[in-house]
Amino acid sequence: MTFEQIHRYLLSQPGATEDRPFMPEIPVYKVGGKMFAYSSPDDSPPSITIKLDPMHGQLLRATYAAVSAGYHMNKEHWNTIQLDGTIPDDELLTWIDESYMLVFSKLPKKVRAALRQE
Repeated sequence: MTFEQIHRYLLSQPGATEDRPFMPEIPVYKVGGKMFAYSSPDDSPPSITIKLDPMHGQLLRATYAAVSAGYHMNKEHWNTIQLDGTIPDDELLTWIDESYMLVFSKLPKKVRAALRQE
């Protein structure tokens, strides 16, 4: 998948927004004001950093060379994925969904309900 396809997919999640609080060239993807991913489109290859269950993240790091501990993030929960073409598209999209759901599920019930109605 291209970075542009990943970018569109991240923003297609219900209630997802894009922010740039760190630097103008680093998009941060949020739901309910909480980050579920950020990307580094100018890296070569581009990369995204997503939140995963710690055990799942460790398994992916052991399985794929393109997956490493989250850059500048809590290494237990965040994982950086190089978009170098070695990760099957369907798996990558599943991981993005997992990141989104991990963050979404921790939002207050009222916020989750409002986001579902959008």
